[in-house]
Amino acid sequence: MREGVSSRLGLHVVVLLAACSAPATLPELAAAEHAESAGRTDDALAQYRAAQTRCHALQPARRAKQACGEALLGEAELLQHAQRTDQAIAAYLAIPAKAGDDSATCAIALDRAGDLLLHAGRTTEGWTALWKVVTDYPDEGSATDALKTLLDDGRTRAPQPLADEMAKLLGALAETQVADNLLWSLADLEAHELARPEAARALYDRIPTDYPDSGLRDDARWNAAQLSEQLGDPKGAAERLRKLLATREVAIGPGSYFSIWLDDAQLELGKLLRDSLGDLPGAAAAFRRLPRDYPASILRDDALYELAVTLAKSGDVAGRCRAVADLVVLEPDSKYVVRAKELGPCP
Repeated sequence: MREGVSSRLGLHVVVLLAACSAPATLPELAAAEHAESAGRTDDALAQYRAAQTRCHALQPARRAKQACGEALLGEAELLQHAQRTDQAIAAYLAIPAKAGDDSATCAIALDRAGDLLLHAGRTTEGWTALWKVVTDYPDEGSATDALKTLLDDGRTRAPQPLADEMAKLLGALAETQVADNLLWSLADLEAHELARPEAARALYDRIPTDYPDSGLRDDARWNAAQLSEQLGDPKGAAERLRKLLATREVAIGPGSYFSIWLDDAQLELGKLLRDSLGDLPGAAAAFRRLPRDYPASILRDDALYELAVTLAKSGDVAGRCRAVADLVVLEPDSKYVVRAKELGPCP
């Protein structure tokens, strides 16, 4: 009796698990991948096209969208890998009309089409496809990729028209996911190809203000600080570096994110305070913080040497000698050891 009940319960559990498990891939998609692996390109193409028809009947709707997207992109990718470039471009460009509301698939397709068009020398068509990704699908990750491609291609080809187009879109796309990247790209053009550092700095400054959660926030502050130095504005540079360094206090905790610029900013702040703003105590404090706050930094010996230089300027012999001793203990083979000892004798 108990054994029969147990068997029935076991069978019931298996049925439930099967019902709750992820649905199997469309047979046509599996067949397409198998044919592609075997080098049977035409067979694979036929299966991808068959899958594009079958996918719409799948349930639930999210499974249908996923399968249709895989089938559409699979065909175009296969043509691209087979070096049937013109056919691949045509397949990618046709996807938005077929994919309906699958914005991720549409954005990926147009981004890839744009890249292929540029490499084929069809610049106008390529730019058209890439701008469509940015303007029509600004919340998809592919919009960032498309914008980067436009920047890389256009910075030497037509930097001013590219900057003009980006500037036009800043307002319309201000509330989208691509907005911070748009600001960054325009600032990059202004700082380099267009040689307008003040305009570039203003754009970099907008990123942490308008998009405080942007992954470009800290890079923008670092670049704005560097531009401030170039513009002869050490106070502005120090202000931006302090704001960058303040993110460390916010980030402390398990799983925290620390910007790669923090130790660089700490060292640069010390140099600015000493060499441009005449604040020797502030500079010494900045240099002392670097080894303490960033124990894994490769700039620790730089900071101790700069501390020794600062204390030598202050006339603090005992402090200078302690900094040199700490440097020798930390990294006896550092290039700064000899330089530090040349600052003066130690008792």
